[in-house]
Amino acid sequence: MKNFSDLSEQELLALAITLEEEDSRIYGEFAHGLQDDYPDTAKLFHAMADEESGHRHRLLTLFRTRFGDHIPLIRRQDVRGFVERKPVWMSRPLGIDKVREQAEVMEAETKRFYYMRAALQSQDASVRQLLGDLAAEERRHEAKAERLEAKYVPYEMREREHEAERRLFVLQIVQPGLAGLMDGSVSTLAPLFAAAFATRASWPTFLVGLAAAIGAGISMGFAEALSDNGSLTGRGSPWLRGLVCGAMTAVGGLGHALPFLISDFWTATTIAGAVVLVELGVIARVRNRYMDTPLISAAFQVVVGGLLVFATGILIGMS
Repeated sequence: MKNFSDLSEQELLALAITLEEEDSRIYGEFAHGLQDDYPDTAKLFHAMADEESGHRHRLLTLFRTRFGDHIPLIRRQDVRGFVERKPVWMSRPLGIDKVREQAEVMEAETKRFYYMRAALQSQDASVRQLLGDLAAEERRHEAKAERLEAKYVPYEMREREHEAERRLFVLQIVQPGLAGLMDGSVSTLAPLFAAAFATRASWPTFLVGLAAAIGAGISMGFAEALSDNGSLTGRGSPWLRGLVCGAMTAVGGLGHALPFLISDFWTATTIAGAVVLVELGVIARVRNRYMDTPLISAAFQVVVGGLLVFATGILIGMS
């Protein structure tokens, strides 16, 4: 993968063309999938697809003028920092809530984190002017989308206000925090309870749990910070994300380690087991709330995984 700052102007324009084509086709898929049940909303997405197609043609004209007919193959997954888009357009029937949420995130991502930075990075006057114009158009795109919605979608079908900012908050804070909480709550179970049943003593068990939680927090914090520099996605400072992820990892591990400050081993173990169940329930609820995972499915996945790790630690400690 390449960093966004390392792209040449030719690669920058090629990526812009690819993104506009992708967005146009996604809006076209939305329109096709909503045609039967929501024909008015389908017209809205047809109009948005035409808008993105117009951007692509302008970029193609500039590219041919500057670099010729060969366009390098460069995609969002080839550049570090882009958000992976959920392929909701592949599901049938399409849910109108999901579609609108996806469209809002697409518009916010493009407006705030691609063209603005691309226009500032380019040194060629014609490239910079076009990308600056497109950046201005993207800033107006939300208002234009609202006008298109007013034109094509009856008042009674209009949905709640845009949630793009909240979605981006999920990318910046909730996702790294959830990843850390899951890792801290689950991965530290095995060493903690292995130590507990091997020693049958609270203080040594607490020390093992403390070391596992802090060590996992440091490891996950650096892994998150180094995974994505956030230059395009708006996921925030990599070190802020790393801090959130590392802190939540440590919290997840400390939650079931702290009960072993109680001197009575079996009392501490019972409370720690109850804390584990609470942690797994919180993780399942957060996944359901922010990651659109059905609650039963989220609970099953998290609880089964956690119990397997929990049992592994007990079996190793008793061996």
